Amino acid sequence: MSSLNKDHTTKTILVLGANSDVAKEAIKLYCNAGNTVIAASRSINELQVFAEQQNLTDAVIIQYFDAAAFDTHRAFYDNLPFKPNIVVYAAGFLQQNEAAMLEWASTYQMMKVHYCGAVSILNIIVTDKQNTRLEKIIGLSSLSGVRGRKSNFIYGSTKAAFTQYLAGLRQYLFIRNISVHVIVAGYIRSKMTAGLNLPESLMLEPFLIAKAVVNTPKRFVIVPGLKWKMIYHTLRIMPERLVAKLP
Repeated sequence: MSSLNKDHTTKTILVLGANSDVAKEAIKLYCNAGNTVIAASRSINELQVFAEQQNLTDAVIIQYFDAAAFDTHRAFYDNLPFKPNIVVYAAGFLQQNEAAMLEWASTYQMMKVHYCGAVSILNIIVTDKQNTRLEKIIGLSSLSGVRGRKSNFIYGSTKAAFTQYLAGLRQYLFIRNISVHVIVAGYIRSKMTAGLNLPESLMLEPFLIAKAVVNTPKRFVIVPGLKWKMIYHTLRIMPERLVAKLP
């Protein structure tokens, strides 16, 4: 853990699920802009190696966080060395649909990581009225949550629930001038998708998603990549009879 001296001009970024490929790229961008990052994950050893390799140990504080361990979230937040200006929820877990249909544990883990854990910790964060520095919350969701498709509807349903939660949270926090954004991403070249048979022409690099996280515009839904923007808008208006023919 870094021994940082926090001043009032430096923003604190809390990254939950910080060991993901996108989260790591975002951490580098936030640190290069002069911010302090609290990188929270179960994989604290991997984060320590990452911080050392990237020469970020003076800007990153590593904390243990388990999205699925709801009963630990209050203590995690209360014990943060600094309360955040910006929160990024990037925790993720993927099990293929057929396997998830047969293994409840995998289905439940996706629910816990993508939705239940997010609601648990974000509710704690946003109801802390003493943290007047909080200004932005960003969640990493997926185009899989836009429409239900037979190949990935279990994973997609957890991302859809997360997106809807963020949509309501955005309205709830409007009066406090706290913005909420959702990154609706397509296929990302990452540890989570390694080994999957995905079209190369549609793969997005983690750095592209991270730039969308760090440079969030004012709108709620952010879809990185021109091809994926077209797919997103097409999916939203596509008749159900055509959606049913998709893989």
